[in-house]
Amino acid sequence: MLEIFEYEFMQRAFLAGMIIATLASISGTFVVLRRYSMISETLAHSALVGVAVGLVAGFNPLWMAVIIAILSAWLIEYLRYSFSLYSDAVLAIFLSGSLAIAVIIVSLGGAFNNSLFSYLFGSILAVSDADLITIFIFGIVCLSVLLIFAKEFYFIAYDEEVAKTSGIRVRLLSFLLVTIVAIIIALSIRVVGSLLIGALMVIPTVSALQYRQGFAKTLFISLFFAIFSVASGMTLSFYMSLPSGATIVLSILVIFIISLVANKR
Repeated sequence: MLEIFEYEFMQRAFLAGMIIATLASISGTFVVLRRYSMISETLAHSALVGVAVGLVAGFNPLWMAVIIAILSAWLIEYLRYSFSLYSDAVLAIFLSGSLAIAVIIVSLGGAFNNSLFSYLFGSILAVSDADLITIFIFGIVCLSVLLIFAKEFYFIAYDEEVAKTSGIRVRLLSFLLVTIVAIIIALSIRVVGSLLIGALMVIPTVSALQYRQGFAKTLFISLFFAIFSVASGMTLSFYMSLPSGATIVLSILVIFIISLVANKR
């Protein structure tokens, strides 16, 4: 097992994976409770547009992914609040539209290569020292915001209308939450991939909810599941020469199935 950590790229990958697992599971708890799970997949596709722009224009793909994901998150919330559109309809439009735009940009720019493939499905080798520093800095900021406003985020997820009558600035906090989610997703695509990050954000929380515990315990169970899945997925990926992102997601799915069967009533 310790042989993995003899390689610097695995050390970087494990550090990045643990940070991403922590952020994804905590933010995912609020997203799932709010019945807004598909926003993770939608913003992942939006982040892919940023990656495509970065690869074609010669900018840093990770930074472009963060910027485009945040702008998309704000636009989604604006449309949802200003035009009273159904959440699932807005997310479906952005999900398919973002993927189409990304494919067109890459095709026109001739950048459909291994670099884009690593962003689609994740790659252990893709995590550089600069990426790790970026993930760490943004991770600290995102985690701090999630913990500071945890009570408000939970209240909004539980009942948005009651939260409004209680004086909570629901719209502002909703924009803040989707901003945090957008940043986490954009940072995650190096490790898990844009097509798979939604699983890391949603499935650990759904698995934890099967145990029917309170909010705090559910959050910690979800965190444990996410960290365990990333660790086991990366270990299997290393020894069996499998894609890291897909192996992590399969590990989460196994945990979900076990949780579902173990808590069947």
